[in-house]
Amino acid sequence: MTLFRDLIDRVLSHEGGYVNHPNDPGGETKFGIAKRSYPSVDIKALTREDAVAIYERDFWQRVQGDKLPRALAFQALDAAVNHGIGNAVRWMQRAAGVADDGIIGPATLAAVGRADPADLVLQFNAERLEFYAKLQTFDTFGRGWARRVAGNLRYAAQDN
Repeated sequence: MTLFRDLIDRVLSHEGGYVNHPNDPGGETKFGIAKRSYPSVDIKALTREDAVAIYERDFWQRVQGDKLPRALAFQALDAAVNHGIGNAVRWMQRAAGVADDGIIGPATLAAVGRADPADLVLQFNAERLEFYAKLQTFDTFGRGWARRVAGNLRYAAQDN
């Protein structure tokens, strides 16, 4: 089993099934795949397998999950799904102490490789919580987001 296949169930446990909440800027979603981001996808008909394929192609590969320590790989994948690739990469770079240009290159991967994975996860999730707190929709969705990060920190304890 690949690392991605081992971790994707965690992401999907956060994302759930079909939702069309009027206050969600992503609009109609299923398995966390948003109509706003994937306008050509029939969200209601989306299968779990199709969602997993999207996550692997559009999120896992772009955060270079196979090159990251397991604990950070999951955090980066989950954040990329929830906040976009750019935010996830910049938070990873800040956690690793390199320029947050949003591009995973040799300097980012080297810094991640040198850092303690537990420290990376803590710094990464601090960035994530600060981001959530600034969102206008925090009053509506903040409790769920805080629970998501709490669950992710529990996963990090298992992964280290």
